[in-house]
Amino acid sequence: MRNLFFIAGLLISINIAAQWKPAGDKIKTVWADQIDPQNVLPEYPRPILERRDWQNLNGLWDYAVLPAGQAEPGVFDGKILVPFAVESSLSGVQKEVGKDNELWYKRTFTVPSAWKNKNILLHFGAVDWKADVFINDVKIGTHTGGYTPFYFDITPFLKSGEQKLVVRVWDGTNSGYQPRGKQVSKPESIWYTSVTGIWQTVWLEPVNEKHIAAVKTVPDIDKSRLSVQVDAPSGIVEVKITDGRTIVASAKAVAGQTLELPIPDAKLWSPESPFLYDMEISLFHNGKLTDKVKSYCAMRKISTKRDTHEIVRLQLNNKDYFQFGPLDQGWWPDGLYTAPTDEALLYDIRKTKDYGFNMIRKHVKVEPARWYTHCDRIGILVWQDMPSGDRSPHWQSHHYFTASELQRSPESEANYRKEWKEIIDYLYSQPSIVIWVPFNEAWGQFKTPEIAEWTKTYDPSRLVNPASGGNFYHTGDILDLHNYPGPAMYLYDPERANVLGEYGGIGLALEGHLWQPDRNWGYVQFKNSDEVTKEYIKYAGQLKNFIKNGFSAAVYTQTTDVEIEVNGLITYDRKVIKLDEERVKKINREICRMLE
Repeated sequence: MRNLFFIAGLLISINIAAQWKPAGDKIKTVWADQIDPQNVLPEYPRPILERRDWQNLNGLWDYAVLPAGQAEPGVFDGKILVPFAVESSLSGVQKEVGKDNELWYKRTFTVPSAWKNKNILLHFGAVDWKADVFINDVKIGTHTGGYTPFYFDITPFLKSGEQKLVVRVWDGTNSGYQPRGKQVSKPESIWYTSVTGIWQTVWLEPVNEKHIAAVKTVPDIDKSRLSVQVDAPSGIVEVKITDGRTIVASAKAVAGQTLELPIPDAKLWSPESPFLYDMEISLFHNGKLTDKVKSYCAMRKISTKRDTHEIVRLQLNNKDYFQFGPLDQGWWPDGLYTAPTDEALLYDIRKTKDYGFNMIRKHVKVEPARWYTHCDRIGILVWQDMPSGDRSPHWQSHHYFTASELQRSPESEANYRKEWKEIIDYLYSQPSIVIWVPFNEAWGQFKTPEIAEWTKTYDPSRLVNPASGGNFYHTGDILDLHNYPGPAMYLYDPERANVLGEYGGIGLALEGHLWQPDRNWGYVQFKNSDEVTKEYIKYAGQLKNFIKNGFSAAVYTQTTDVEIEVNGLITYDRKVIKLDEERVKKINREICRMLE
């Protein structure tokens, strides 16, 4: 009998594998071969707020592409591997959807019997862009926004036995006003393949009716305390902070009240020493435990201060600290927005540190929660961009803005504010994030002083870089210049920290590792690794002089090649380190220590 079960299981596995394989003939990462369609991205998706029980719904779903406005199809087109976007190779589909069509998903699932009498939450890590969700043919909700997690309590809509889940997605990509980052319907130069639909983990979670919805932490190293606010409908919240097995601090409060926990002799978090405290949050009603989650926190401070030469400097933990890292697009040749595995997601961060950097600028994209936890644990600072969208006004990058800003429609403005707030809420407690970047290079830029001031008021614990690369206003904490290929300082703000938000872009096309072998692009191009390394070191030497004169941070373009861009430190398939790692690490570490 045991052998029969084994054979049956083997046949099921073979059948599932036969229904999926990567589509297309583009280059792929080594992790593409490691994907098991029955066990896709199996890691817990939200480490900053972790419960014991959950169920992963990633895997093969039915899919169909239909003209917008039609009813759920009776027959679907085939299978898609969730959570890879339909345009990606790893989805097994690799089809363009477009603004005139909708993408339909369908699957069934069974709620574990052990979850009886629990409320069942259906979580989506991210769906680009508008998602309508149906349970057992009942529309239970809609979400707009391609970069943030959302969930529905599906308990009232469940029946006995098997449950039917359907998701309908519409994404206008670059035809509308919504934030989209580098996605376009017709990729070229610095614009990449569109991403439509589910692109992060879908999962179920059982909770009691009274449960913890969110936790917000804010460290204050000057007062040696940590503020914790727990979002729960009612009850008594207990927070315990531990260092290993030692309880460092604990406190109780009514849900919704801010707890101020003293952290004596706090161990400070930094890229050199990324210490994280463990945190346990419990919720009680009438003395009974109704929820418990695991989390973590860190004690660190990001600020600015004038140095002895009256230059405004970025500081980390009250010390001048030069922030230096790559522009990180977060794209994959096989998964587009989605890394093939968690190991792959971690790889780029590790290589960034191997190269001697201490910071990453996450460029016009937001990552899954595990990416930020990896940054927290490894120790790397993060500048978080708002994904760009809508149109661009006149761009004045070499002086303060004197023209008229973009006039967004009321719908566009409301959507920007909604999605930006949701992104900040989503990432508020991640220690690695130190700077918010609302706009990049004038793209979609509007009401800049107002947006910068709102961002700073909403999160006073971090710095605001209001316009990376312009248009510039006397607002926020930072003036951010862009210059290619070499560093340059052509504008200076005596009231703010001055940074070089983009430079570099040194290109090297390596045969066998190209998205399009006959079409590639970089700001400048060289023939081999030695030439590129020498050019990188030349620019680094120039940057050193600008640091003395006022720069407090710099961002090199970029971590990896992306589609036809070949200006990465690593090839797009992550198979070749393009520059001499040891030589680059040596000069990078010298740069990072310039303000010590």
